[in-house]
Amino acid sequence: MRKEILLTLLLLVTLSATAGDPVRGGGKVLLPDFNAVGTLPLPLQDRLDKLVEEALPEASEVGIVVYDLTAKKELYTYRQNKLCRPASTMKLLTVITALSQARANEPFATDVWYKGTIANDTLVGDLYVVGGFDPEFDDANMDTLVARVSSFPFTAIKGKVYGDVTMKDSLYWGSGWAWDDNPSSFQPYLSPLIFHKGMVKVTATPGAAKGDSATLVCEPVSSFYTVANSTETKTPAAGKFSVSRNWLENKNDIIVKGNIESKRVGEVNIVPSQDFFMHTFVERLQEKGITLEHPYAYAEFVEDSTAARMARIECSVQRVINQIMKKSDNLNAEALLCKLAVQATGRRKVSADDGLAAINAQIRRVGHNPADFRIADGCGLSNYNYVSPALLVDFLKYAYSRTSVFQSLYKSLPVSGIDGTLQSRMRSGSIAYRKVNAKTGSFTGISSLAGYLKTNKGHDVAFAIMNQNAMSLAKAREFQNKVCELLCAE
Repeated sequence: MRKEILLTLLLLVTLSATAGDPVRGGGKVLLPDFNAVGTLPLPLQDRLDKLVEEALPEASEVGIVVYDLTAKKELYTYRQNKLCRPASTMKLLTVITALSQARANEPFATDVWYKGTIANDTLVGDLYVVGGFDPEFDDANMDTLVARVSSFPFTAIKGKVYGDVTMKDSLYWGSGWAWDDNPSSFQPYLSPLIFHKGMVKVTATPGAAKGDSATLVCEPVSSFYTVANSTETKTPAAGKFSVSRNWLENKNDIIVKGNIESKRVGEVNIVPSQDFFMHTFVERLQEKGITLEHPYAYAEFVEDSTAARMARIECSVQRVINQIMKKSDNLNAEALLCKLAVQATGRRKVSADDGLAAINAQIRRVGHNPADFRIADGCGLSNYNYVSPALLVDFLKYAYSRTSVFQSLYKSLPVSGIDGTLQSRMRSGSIAYRKVNAKTGSFTGISSLAGYLKTNKGHDVAFAIMNQNAMSLAKAREFQNKVCELLCAE
């Protein structure tokens, strides 16, 4: 009798293994790995469990969700509701919410208007530059704007030149941004009138002989800032190359110092952004021969019967989103958040909170309770953001189900081994090469990856991997790469 019972149990175990249902004990998979002894391969869930157990950086945590969009089924979850700081994967929520608006494709625009009359080579009235928070407004755009204004039949303005920055409130940083990230260019001062991303780029080229000062080229050219050159050519004792400014005094005296062995490039933000814009605009008007009675000031533009638009510079939403995703551009994400606020509220004057409210509404739309999360900014710089892998994947699923949203989002995402922030990951030779389109996110202790991938079977998969408390971001990224490679091999 005992022998019959043992034979029956053995048969049940064998049938279970043959059906692909592994026997578990104490949380451990008892079936041997296919690669180890030539038996049936482990199911995907067990292989991912094993990867978490063996490859997750020591002392760190992770939350993972994997969803097969083609088969419409969940493939894997591990602590899917764990609240995590998303870093720049926060940009996915901002972009998907913005793309879901009815007027999502309306471009960013910067306008110049005048109110008054033009007679005898003089504008008798005021000129207004109306900011639309175009984050890609660059040096060439500034020259174009100035050229269009100066083409009008006047060389003098008998009135004032105003900047209109009423689109957004006066808070120039996001909630929870680190004060000592200043004066890094990745943390610009936010304004509806932003020029050259609110920063100056400095290129240093070695001098002719050792000890000579390097040659500096600053972009854009403007008298709004000054430059002190304390560099030395091929002089290690001069220290590391750096570009900064006297930011603790809230000034724009740029200091470039250090050893220059070869060409070096540095960037520094400028404060305040709207003054950088208006100062340069007026300066270039004067270079075109236009005289002004007064310095620039700020006022809201209100159209009336005497108003006429002189110029408009536009930037497509897709261009802004490409920069957000491919380059993880914080300024562009915050500009999109402001534009989202205008579209969601229907108001001309908004705050970041209006944009965050729209994201929370989208959270409800995908089936979650906004009270379960914390959304503090649009780009992920804030330490106050808390979301879950499940939330990220549900946003990705929502985007996938709407053709116009998905098409715009998908082509903006970095491609593994090819471009953007995934250019150096999962390169040629990896099974995941060119198969992962995803957004990265990282700052101290945090590394996340979320987006889409294609399996060997041709299935589309949405996933989110959120590593937390990982002091070695390289190890966290290596873990994420392995997860993607395992999924792509399916």
